[in-house]
Amino acid sequence: MNEKLTRNIGIMAHIDAGKTTTTERILFYTGENHRIGEVDNGEATMDFMEQEQNRGITIASAATTCSWKGHQINIIDTPGHVDFTAEVERSLRVLDGAVMVVCAVGGVEPQTETVWRQADTYRVPRIAFVNKMDRLGANFEEAIAELRTKLGANPIPLFIPVGSENDFQGIINILTKKFITFDREDQGKTIEENEIPEALSETTETWYDRLIDSVSSFDDEITELYFDGKEIPIDLVKKALKKATISREALPVFVGSSLKDIGVQSLLDGVIDYLPSPSEVPPLVGINQKTEKNVEIVYEKDKAPLALIFKIQVDREAGPLNFVRVYHGTIKKGTAIMNISKKKRERVNRILRMHANRSEELTELEAGDIGVIVGFKEGRTGDTIGSEGAQILLEEMHFPIPVISIAIEPNTLSDGDKLRDALSLLAQEDPTFTYRDDEETGQLIISGMGELHLDVLVTRLTKEMKIQARVGKPQVTYRESITQTASGSETFTKVLAGKENSASVGLTVRPLPSGSGTKYVCSAKVKGMPEVFYESVKRGINNAFKGGIQFGYDVCDMEVEVTSLSYNELTASEFAYEACAAICFDKVSQSANPVLMEPIMKVTVAVPSQYVGEAISSLTSRSGLVNSIESRPASEYIHAQAPLSQLFGYSTILRSATQGRGTFSMEFDHYAQKQR
Repeated sequence: MNEKLTRNIGIMAHIDAGKTTTTERILFYTGENHRIGEVDNGEATMDFMEQEQNRGITIASAATTCSWKGHQINIIDTPGHVDFTAEVERSLRVLDGAVMVVCAVGGVEPQTETVWRQADTYRVPRIAFVNKMDRLGANFEEAIAELRTKLGANPIPLFIPVGSENDFQGIINILTKKFITFDREDQGKTIEENEIPEALSETTETWYDRLIDSVSSFDDEITELYFDGKEIPIDLVKKALKKATISREALPVFVGSSLKDIGVQSLLDGVIDYLPSPSEVPPLVGINQKTEKNVEIVYEKDKAPLALIFKIQVDREAGPLNFVRVYHGTIKKGTAIMNISKKKRERVNRILRMHANRSEELTELEAGDIGVIVGFKEGRTGDTIGSEGAQILLEEMHFPIPVISIAIEPNTLSDGDKLRDALSLLAQEDPTFTYRDDEETGQLIISGMGELHLDVLVTRLTKEMKIQARVGKPQVTYRESITQTASGSETFTKVLAGKENSASVGLTVRPLPSGSGTKYVCSAKVKGMPEVFYESVKRGINNAFKGGIQFGYDVCDMEVEVTSLSYNELTASEFAYEACAAICFDKVSQSANPVLMEPIMKVTVAVPSQYVGEAISSLTSRSGLVNSIESRPASEYIHAQAPLSQLFGYSTILRSATQGRGTFSMEFDHYAQKQR
């Protein structure tokens, strides 16, 4: 595999912008598929789960490989719905570049902003594709303006549309100054380059000047040629633009209509021309487990293997499929490899290359490649795998916390064990799904990112896994915190195996600003006290964070500082310190005015202008706080915040208030003290 000829890319966007339709065209034009599967017909290759076909949305990120003009392109098609944001997060972590699909009608929508921020977090270079130019209300220039104002991007159009809506005929390549059309008879496979219509020649020149003006800021040679009135070589422009794209200073923009087979091949050329190969991206930083120092991970094939597990998919016959991205070295079939995160050795039984739900066998995976390893028992999303002799830990992935829960009960006792096994598999696949036993009610509680997320998971349990279960109504997943600073100490004594084990721990607890999570600090040091006891205290506090203060919910926005410790040389049990720390935490936290915290959601409601009043009223009656109203050509966008507990069934309320024409999306924003 030549790394210069490889691209690892993701396709991302707001729901319904046309990601999967675009991916289907890519697979068709690259020869991977012999026919185009449509999302509307439930036949999309990348939406291979039964529920994806029934609902017409992408739920799980799907990986596939194709080739274009001698280059291997590994593609991950990600979901657009906010409930499945973890799928986007883990895909972006391992990608070298991404295609941001933007709807020419809707422009930059709320989930577009979310995935853009996620891509910024992982420093992923991007190109944009303004899709759906054939739709009523399509506006190319408005979409470009929103990329600049809403995302803070530097969009540089390389193509402009000829016509729009029903009159959308083709695209103009600004660099080559050619009018490109795509033959509908063979679904756009035949491309014709023509001279630009005379009526558009002046417009093209204007866009060309803008393009050169933008690119010249990255390259002095282009600036000199431009001022001298000399011809600027296209290759020079492409080279400068690629460099600016990789450094995330520029966003090359393409245009078309995937459904009408216009512009996708030009987008494929853009993937090759402007997105980086594995050897062109800045090196990752990992932690050397021996020295505990940061090390740069440079792309090299002949180094010790190092890879990241970014997704787990459980196959009924093969077991867990571990999707991995290799950063350096080569992983070979039949060899042993170290799970550095778990400190366990694993065996590479098989290596696969995925084509959505089909696969081909490989003997090895080289640096820069993406594939699937079969045979791991302990692998989890975010684990680093590599050589036992050179253990480097890659940065872990961070996932949003579940905010909504439901109770689930098996119909029969025999279904109970099956249900727990199935939940364990789902939790292995999905890091934003958790389950626990409620100590007070004895019920099994499952938690996820939203109503749709849990609905999908429950449907998988009942339909795919054939488990009969009763499901309760959705409940909010609360958190607990404190509002005051408090201090205290505790002594624990217990006779174990005939020996008295004692421990004393002093703690100070402090409230932290919203969104801070939990923080543990140990400022107490005791001469001669073994390190293992410090670890026991930390473990006791971390377990206490999960056990809550009053109601058993996880703790948030709180700092715990260990201020004093006592050490008795006769104490041999780690348990004494762990138990003492947990008891002390409960006692001190109870005196720090504990409060219940509820999730506050960021809500965006889109309605026609005549229904703005009704939409605002429907939000304020649910304790919603309207932050701003944004006018768009097709509808008004109301941005608000509201407690999740007030938003159950809100879609039905909104539809009836707006005669079925209002839509809304929401995502978790922060936790706030629950109002009584």
